Amino acid sequence: MQVTETLNEGLKRGYTITVTADELAAKVDEKLVEAQPEIEMKGFRKGKVPMALLKKQFGQRLLGEAMQDAVDGAMNKHFEDSGDRPAAQPDVKMTNEDWKEGDDVVVSLNYEALPKIDAPDYSSIALEKLVVKADDAAVQEALENLAKNAQNFDDKDGAAEDGDQITMDFVGKIDGEAFEGGTAEDFPLVLGSGQFIPGFEEQLVGVKAGEEKAVTVSFPADYGAEHLAGKEAVFDCTIKAVKAPAEAVIDDELAKQFGAESLEALKTQITERLEAEYAQASRAVLKRGLLDALDTAVNFDLPPSLVEAESKQIAHQLWHDSQEDVDQNDHSHGEIETTEESDKLAVRRVKLGLLLAEIGQKAEVEVTDQEMTQAVIAQARQYPGQERAFFEFIQKNPQMQQQLRAPIFEDKVVDHIIEQITVTEKEVGKDDLQKAIEDLENEA
Repeated sequence: MQVTETLNEGLKRGYTITVTADELAAKVDEKLVEAQPEIEMKGFRKGKVPMALLKKQFGQRLLGEAMQDAVDGAMNKHFEDSGDRPAAQPDVKMTNEDWKEGDDVVVSLNYEALPKIDAPDYSSIALEKLVVKADDAAVQEALENLAKNAQNFDDKDGAAEDGDQITMDFVGKIDGEAFEGGTAEDFPLVLGSGQFIPGFEEQLVGVKAGEEKAVTVSFPADYGAEHLAGKEAVFDCTIKAVKAPAEAVIDDELAKQFGAESLEALKTQITERLEAEYAQASRAVLKRGLLDALDTAVNFDLPPSLVEAESKQIAHQLWHDSQEDVDQNDHSHGEIETTEESDKLAVRRVKLGLLLAEIGQKAEVEVTDQEMTQAVIAQARQYPGQERAFFEFIQKNPQMQQQLRAPIFEDKVVDHIIEQITVTEKEVGKDDLQKAIEDLENEA
C-alpha cells in the first residue's frame, strides 16, 4: 500500500492511496479464512469447504468490502501517523474508474486539516465581573408588579369603564347562525386588555349589569381560523356583573397567592430571584469579555471551508432577521450571498469555536448524561403535551443531540478558562448592568 502526497498548501491536504491487486487479494483471502469455520455447503462438513471453492463462491462479493476496508485502513493509518484531524468529512474518490479485478485500486484523498492551536497565555487576561445586589427599590418594584398581576376586582354600580372587569354570556353568529367557538358562559373580560378581536371590547364600555348588548365586529383577513377570517359577526352579550379594580395591597395575603408563607418570605424569594437574574446577565457580559480577549490573544490559520459554511449560515440568518414577514424555515428564497459582515463574524466564530474545542479537549471537559437530560427536559417544556415525542425525536437525531450538547460544552470550557485568569469583582448598580447588556446586544 502506498500513500503519496499531492497537495500541501496551508491547511489543504491531498494524497493518492494505492492498494495493489496483491494486497486486495490477500484481504479477500483473510476474510474467507475468518469466515471458513462457520460456512456450510452441500457435500462438505461445516468448516471444511475448500478455500478455492469459497473464493469462487464468495470472492467477488467480498471484493468490494475488502477494497473499502483497505482504503479505510490506509486513511486511518495516515491520520494516525500524520496527526492530522480533518476539519470536515474528507473527499475520497476512486481515480481509476475503469478498474477491473486484478488491477490496483487508486484513490484520491483530499481534506482540510484542523490547525495546530496553542493555548493562550492566561496570565495576560484580566477581566471585571459586575456584581449587582437587589436593593429595596428593585424588590418593591417587583412586589408592585406581582400585585398588578394578582389584580382583584370588586362589584360596582354603574357603567363599565376601561380597566373594569365584566362577566358575561355571549353567542357569536355569522349570517344569523351560531359558529363553533363563538359561545361562552360566565366569561370574565377586562375591558382594554385586548383579549378579543379589535372593536369588540370598545363596544362594551358603558354597559351595566343585567343589560344585553349586540356587538358587531369583523374578523381580520389574516385570522387564524380560516372559516372566520374576514367575516362579519354579531355577538349577543348578556352582562351578568361589572367589577372595578380593587386597590392592590402588598401584604401577607398577596404573598400566599404566590406560594410564600408571608410577605417577608416573598421578599426573600424575590431578592434571590433578582440576584440570580443579575448573576446570569453578569456572566453573559463576562463571557463576552473573555471571548473578546481570547480573539485578540490567539491567531492561527482557519480551514476555508468552515469559514465559508459559517458565513453562509450567518448571511442566511441576517437576511431573515431583516425580513420579518418571512418564516425562518422558508428556504424558497434560494441561497443568500455572503457579505463582508457575515465573513467577519464567521472568522471570529470559527476561530473561537476551534479554540474552545481544543482547550476543552485538553482539559478533558465532558458533558454528562445528567446535563444532557436536563437540557432535553428544558427543551421539551416548550412542547406541552408532546414531551414524549420530543424525547424520542432527540434520541433518534444525533444532529439535534449535538445542538443541545454544544452550548453546554462551551459554557463548561468558559468556566474552566475563567478559573485560570484574573477576575476582579466590581459592584455596580442595576442600570449599569443593564447598559452593559445593551452594549453587548448592540455589538452582537
